[in-house]
Amino acid sequence: MSTQRLRLLSANIQAGSSTRRYSDYATRSWSHVLPVGKRTSLDAIAQLAGEHDIVGLQESDPGSWRSGFTNQTHYLAERAGFDYWTHQPNRRVGNVASSANGLLSRLEPVEVVHHPLPGRISGRGVLLGHFGNGAAGLTVAVAHLSLGAQSRRLQLDFIAELLHDFPNAVLMGDFNCVIDCPEMGSLFRATRLQPPACAVHTFPSWKPQRAIDHILVTDTLRCEGLRAVPAAFSDHLALSVNLEVPESALLR
Repeated sequence: MSTQRLRLLSANIQAGSSTRRYSDYATRSWSHVLPVGKRTSLDAIAQLAGEHDIVGLQESDPGSWRSGFTNQTHYLAERAGFDYWTHQPNRRVGNVASSANGLLSRLEPVEVVHHPLPGRISGRGVLLGHFGNGAAGLTVAVAHLSLGAQSRRLQLDFIAELLHDFPNAVLMGDFNCVIDCPEMGSLFRATRLQPPACAVHTFPSWKPQRAIDHILVTDTLRCEGLRAVPAAFSDHLALSVNLEVPESALLR
């Protein structure tokens, strides 16, 4: 069976903010509401993204005061040379700050669908990009899950239902939980997504101790070279992987 190799990246970019130690959450809290210094971080992230074919973003500001009213997903697409991009705004705090999932791609998606995720507090979502024809095409989902286990369980059940009928699927993002936490069980039981062969620690970026960012693929796809890489000065490391996809899953 002929395959095509794609390079995938998942990155929580923290809206271009800089966090290099726990104390920065307090001493550099201004960076989460002011646009100062974010362009430099975004340019570094764009350079990293440009080495990949499909990129999933979390905490990308879609245009508010803290980003200088710049749609960061669009900015990264232009700087990294992606022809196709989409974003899913999820949370807004007045005009001060906003957050979105984003998808950058060198392949043209056949369809893009946005779903709000359930949870005790609204403002989470999953973004689906479909490539190729029908259910057998490649489906790439980008999500940012809640901090609370109860909400994550609802969200993972919802995502499992969305991906149940797609044999060639990728789910990537910031899960805010390790792979063997109880709420992940329903996802693996209801879909063909597989746990990763090894845990790659991504948080906190300055001293990674927890594997809470994931790129999960179905058993029809083969991935290799999973590694963590800096996303400028975000508090999460990004994940990069090489993916072998059946060419039939990309036919239009």
